[in-house]
Amino acid sequence: MEKPINPVGWFEIYVNDLNRAKKFYETVFQFQLSKLPIDNDELEMLAFPMDEKSLNTSGALVKIKNMQIQGNGTIVYFSCIDCAAEEGRVEGAGGKIIQPKMSIGEHGFVSLVQDSEGNMIGLHSSQ
Repeated sequence: MEKPINPVGWFEIYVNDLNRAKKFYETVFQFQLSKLPIDNDELEMLAFPMDEKSLNTSGALVKIKNMQIQGNGTIVYFSCIDCAAEEGRVEGAGGKIIQPKMSIGEHGFVSLVQDSEGNMIGLHSSQ
């Protein structure tokens, strides 16, 4: 079996308040999350937009009943046209800017932000 082109096949961002996190991600990235049908009363999942034929990776916000999330050391980078645009919506959506847009040389630019649940996420753009 050949190695996949994109080594990450799925991601999950665990949250304490699913509605608050949904509002944060929909406000910052200006897309809609959709409820995943899960046959488990202990678990709720909202999926990021996805196209199964695309080479990009998708994932979901996840809320597990009676589980408190303390943040984590994994950073998911969201692709943007200009990460300054999404960064500009972070604080109004209940998040915090940790590292404003900075150059990473020939690889473009990144911003590091904290979502409404305390998770660190990255924003990446070529401009």
